[in-house]
Amino acid sequence: MNAPTLTERLAASVEAAAHLAHASLDERAALLRSLAQGLELESENLIAIAAAETALGIERLRGELARTAFQLRFFADIVSDGAFLQATVDHADPAWPPAPRPDLRSVRQPFGPVLVFAGGNFPFAFSVLGGDTASALAAGCPVLVKAHPGHPRLSIAVARTAREVARQAGFPAGVLDLVHDEAEGRAALQHPAIKAAAFTGSLRGGRALYDLACARPGPIPFYGELGSLNPVFVTPRAARSRAQEIAAGFRASFTQGVGQFCTKPGLLVVPREMDLDVFAHGLSDTPPAPMLTDRIAEVFTTRVDELLDAPGLSVLVHGKSDGARSAAPTLLATTVSDALSLPEVLLTEAFGPSSLIATYRDEQEALALARGIEGQLTATVFAAQDDDPVAARLIPALAERAGRVIVGGWPTGVAVTWAMQHGGPYPASTADGSTSVGARAIDRFLRTVAYQSVPDALLPAALREANPLGIARRVDGIAEGSTS
Repeated sequence: MNAPTLTERLAASVEAAAHLAHASLDERAALLRSLAQGLELESENLIAIAAAETALGIERLRGELARTAFQLRFFADIVSDGAFLQATVDHADPAWPPAPRPDLRSVRQPFGPVLVFAGGNFPFAFSVLGGDTASALAAGCPVLVKAHPGHPRLSIAVARTAREVARQAGFPAGVLDLVHDEAEGRAALQHPAIKAAAFTGSLRGGRALYDLACARPGPIPFYGELGSLNPVFVTPRAARSRAQEIAAGFRASFTQGVGQFCTKPGLLVVPREMDLDVFAHGLSDTPPAPMLTDRIAEVFTTRVDELLDAPGLSVLVHGKSDGARSAAPTLLATTVSDALSLPEVLLTEAFGPSSLIATYRDEQEALALARGIEGQLTATVFAAQDDDPVAARLIPALAERAGRVIVGGWPTGVAVTWAMQHGGPYPASTADGSTSVGARAIDRFLRTVAYQSVPDALLPAALREANPLGIARRVDGIAEGSTS
């Protein structure tokens, strides 16, 4: 039997969209919980496949699978709560100024089929059943996944598990499907059946897809996470009191996972009087490690060569490769003034185990860099005390450039929680107001519909007078608690 064509897959997604839209919140939440359980039941097999394809260690992959299952259950809880619907009821009011108000009720509803371009550096958490898929399904949207070429066998195995779970739960096959071909991914992005898209990957690839989404006869939302330099600023007080601690944390953070984290600290900004050797300590003894794909390793090598050719750069550690796919840590140094004079080279992400240290003369130069960088996923400040005057000026400046501002920690941990923001001004992401991690990720795949003067029996359940779903709503401007 021939595999379904892209047109057939998209038709199945449209059919599944109608099914999901009419499913109850409990049914949708149960599907997400069953998907989490399905992952866990197949974990040993899936982890073995992932290890063979990605060269990521078993323990790292085991933890990532656990996070992925947690994400699915986390969004199941969000669905069960119902507050994400933002159900709002304004009863008719003849005395409403400046003119009588009709009965108006609004609720958030799913977009329809969503296209997810899987990420390569997290083969579970940002791939077939990763955060984009979990949040889209939670919103009530079926998902077509464009598999990442770095782990095709794993993508097939996870999709097979997910489709079987969905079938057993009574959902149609089109609730989750998979394509591998790059041309099919682009064609799906331009197809009228797709109503939104999400992407995790490079600036170049993400921007090209974003432009396609915007150039459609009917443009669609494109939520792209495109990478980040994730600058870390060290104040003079912190440099004097915590140099060894900060250096050890920095080395561990920028080399973690062979530097293949979108939140890797690619820029460390320190006072000029600081001894830079403390940051390089032991790095030259780190052996090369395999990267995710040959292509990623090739791009990394080219990017490091570009940095090495930049004027005024000092080489603290130059990591060598022992094969086409491997890389070892590289640490370079420059000044803030030089970095600001050549931002297209020095202030651009290098995806892999490298970082750049930029030294500043005074507080004004540090602030100039904080205000001069492009959009970032994260920005970090290491300060000595709560009343550190340099930190007090850096934090608001960095909040204008980054989606998450951190004090005294490293950016490579991204918690799946209610308050997390994983996004930022362009080029960190294509939609600064959105997040791809955390509870508000569901908002990307919902649109608000207002119902005016609609009889109660014809309203969506969330808006009916008796509140049969028992969810939190705002009625006549007053927040009402959940009755569940």
